[in-house]
Amino acid sequence: MVDAEKRLLGHALEDPNNQHFVLLSDSCVPLHNFDYVYNYLMFTNISYIDCFEDPGPHGNGRYSDHMMPEVEVKDFRKGAQQIDCLEAVINHSQNPLIMWFSMKRQHAIIVMADSLYYTKFKLYCRPGMDGRNCYADEHYLPTLFNMIDPTGIANWSVTHVDWSEGKWHPKHTGVKTSAIDMSYHVTSNEKEHEKYHMFELLLQKKMMIQPCLWNGVKRPCYLFARKFYPEAQDNLLHLFSNYTTV
Repeated sequence: MVDAEKRLLGHALEDPNNQHFVLLSDSCVPLHNFDYVYNYLMFTNISYIDCFEDPGPHGNGRYSDHMMPEVEVKDFRKGAQQIDCLEAVINHSQNPLIMWFSMKRQHAIIVMADSLYYTKFKLYCRPGMDGRNCYADEHYLPTLFNMIDPTGIANWSVTHVDWSEGKWHPKHTGVKTSAIDMSYHVTSNEKEHEKYHMFELLLQKKMMIQPCLWNGVKRPCYLFARKFYPEAQDNLLHLFSNYTTV
């Protein structure tokens, strides 16, 4: 997956006019109008890459000592959107989670230029390595930027996804749609276990609920959402028309 992401970035970088790069899929929809999204991404100096430290078995527990000395466990980070995306997804899915990033040009160039850290993840962060199931697409970008430019990224993704069904894959939304709370960013803390209801998600973990700050001002966290069927179009146009302004 990381190889595919790097190929996409490399191709997009060939156009010098491209200054920001967003990874999306054909099931993603915008939550705001074009001008809002453009201004949100272009008039800030940060990239939006989900990044947090997870001391549990699905975070630092995946780290391999073979990654030393370039990558130490204290620098190892995770970026799986939406709180581990349920253990069932991590343990059983044949398709590891994708980092839905939004990246400034200077950071895209860094990713393309990197071979040192990338090689470490390609060799030692993979399923079955040292008896662990490590997925480079969940850890490479968060760890890389935590090490080389931690203040240059916002520690959340601008793409919302709904894991409320508790299945191996995120919820697909058809004709029926519901509101999305775009004001907060949620990551996991496995030390305590409480129930929180956020983004229609109910998990047996404590959530670290943080407002999303854009240039120091509280703004909605999300610019895009997934996964939506084509038949959801009419309802989405009505629902998200209310989200075009702050």
